[in-house]
Amino acid sequence: MKALVMATLSVLALAAAPAYAELKVGDPAPNFTLKGTDGKTYSLASFKGKQAVVLAWFPKAFTAGCTIECKSLAENGHLVRKYDVTYFMASVDALEGEKGNAAFAAEHKADFPLLSDPTKETAKAYGVLAERGFANRWTFYIGKDGTIQAIDKDVATRLATSAQDMAAKLGELKTATK
Repeated sequence: MKALVMATLSVLALAAAPAYAELKVGDPAPNFTLKGTDGKTYSLASFKGKQAVVLAWFPKAFTAGCTIECKSLAENGHLVRKYDVTYFMASVDALEGEKGNAAFAAEHKADFPLLSDPTKETAKAYGVLAERGFANRWTFYIGKDGTIQAIDKDVATRLATSAQDMAAKLGELKTATK
């Protein structure tokens, strides 16, 4: 009887947990509303029909790889800004605090917003939340129509050229220029 009760509880727990299917090109991008390091709150829905969005997830502020990626985007963002796009880095780190995204952005002179998802709900919706509780380093290219145009899951092998790679992908996707 105890085994039956435990099995039933396990099934109920699985049924109650939200299931997130792996996103693919052509899928509608999950909406998000997240606070940025520039003090603004951003919602994907506000860009629909107006501008493409790039959402570059990263694991943890102040770690080596994330620092390299952030510096690339801060130092070479002019390459990305040639396109009619808003781009963000995003993590599940807190916004505030000495190890938060605001301090990380300030230290590396990021001239673009870093988004914080401390509840991890958006990370789950995008399928980037890894078992250890950090986001996978994946970049989502979202068209003006709100659909996913590309997903780059190989960013970690090219951290120092993140801005150049992002600009190249936007060109491949024929994203409008300014």
